[in-house]
Amino acid sequence: MANQQPLDINNVQGDILEGLGKKTELFFFFRIKAGQGLHFREHLRSIIPLITTTTEAKKFHQTIKEGKKEAANEGRHFPLIENSGVNISFSQKGLVALGITDDIGDKVFKDGMLADAANLGDNLTEWDSDFKKDIHGVFDITANSMVVLDRTLDHIKRIFRSGHKDATIEEVTQLRGQVRPGAESGHEHFGFNDGLSQPAVENVDAGVISEPGEAPVRQGVILLGRKGDDGLVFPPGTPPQHVTRPSWALDGSFLAFRYLKQLVPEFDTFLQENALKGIPPAPGNPTGADLLGARLVGRWKSGAPIDLTPLRDNPAFAKRQDFRFDPNNQERCPFAAHIRKTNPRSDLDGRGGTEIRRIIRRGIAFGPEVTEKEKRERRSSPDEKLERGLLFACYQSNLGNGFHFMQQSWANNRTFPPKTTTVPPVPAPGIDPIIGVATDNLPRQMVGASPDISGANTELDFSARWVISRGGEYFFTPSIPALKNTFAAPCHPGQHGRPEL
Repeated sequence: MANQQPLDINNVQGDILEGLGKKTELFFFFRIKAGQGLHFREHLRSIIPLITTTTEAKKFHQTIKEGKKEAANEGRHFPLIENSGVNISFSQKGLVALGITDDIGDKVFKDGMLADAANLGDNLTEWDSDFKKDIHGVFDITANSMVVLDRTLDHIKRIFRSGHKDATIEEVTQLRGQVRPGAESGHEHFGFNDGLSQPAVENVDAGVISEPGEAPVRQGVILLGRKGDDGLVFPPGTPPQHVTRPSWALDGSFLAFRYLKQLVPEFDTFLQENALKGIPPAPGNPTGADLLGARLVGRWKSGAPIDLTPLRDNPAFAKRQDFRFDPNNQERCPFAAHIRKTNPRSDLDGRGGTEIRRIIRRGIAFGPEVTEKEKRERRSSPDEKLERGLLFACYQSNLGNGFHFMQQSWANNRTFPPKTTTVPPVPAPGIDPIIGVATDNLPRQMVGASPDISGANTELDFSARWVISRGGEYFFTPSIPALKNTFAAPCHPGQHGRPEL
């Protein structure tokens, strides 16, 4: 890395470091047809000009920001700007189908999510059958409208001759998401502001205010081959296990995709039936159900962290990140709250910090709003057309350090975050109440359900699950140069292996 050229964000696919602009999003999962590896590579060359780079994604977001500001100053409505974005990623099986035999240096990626399901706590009987099939790649397509989205998808299909005898790809499945309507824009289906607390990346996110005491993450925490891509760090405190990356993997990133169903009426019912007591009804005070929801998540629905405003929501704090958690107590935020489980901040200051575990999250809600009938019956409809949830995606340079570790060793671990204090004695924190899975068959529980200081270590047992994994896969998102020179170029003997012809 000593003689490495500085990062050029023109070389990085746009969803990784910036996020593609979107009102709607489509994940199109495909398989390369047997014997068509070489022809697929030829078609891929025509796709590369469509790929949205980080530079282009940043420019689009800046245009929107400036346009909205100008419209507001002039007292007029800001019109919707037509746009579309395209990124592409490949699974390990996709690399094999292309004849790319280099070991990319990530065992979790190489084995695939189906093989990793038990480690994540997934029940394979709940997986959609399409995610049990071979998936070679995914197109991530975003747009400002469904019309533009479908037009972009049709363009891609035409390039690969989809539907014709000489097609080089076949569709496995596709999943569509959309930003929720009105005031719920930017919120997931449980109602909480989503996508907050993203790490700033060194020399990329100019002007991003980092959390006090935390520098932006090194580029190699997200991008392969850059400073910070040091290898697998597990278990905590042990020297990194070195990994070797092929040269073409530089500035790529591993994508973890999750198809997550949310049982919204059931979640809301649980909050109502277990509403916290002790907060008197008064203007500005939350209901007991709202307070319980905030303590399960660690944020109010506006996004305001309860560590800063523990007893009532304050939308002005929605984007505040200047909180660190007190490692010795959970009076303000339970140890097992979702945001504390997945980003424990100062809880790990004495154990190497959290930088190597940081991920950049992308995702979008899918499915319709809860119907009046579902609200009345307090349960989700069995009709698959009414299924709703989150199409979750995140990027990192090492899945064993990032998503895989976070789910298995943090969210599903009853004893995380670790506590050294015994005054006062507290039980184990419990699993993440939102995405945690009780893999030991013990009742799901969390500690610290009560907002009352005297009862802050109250245990709350819950056996229901409100987030169900319907499948997913691990992918590699190559750089633009890698797409041009390795993925779209025919293999030569002795270079990267020989594609199927």
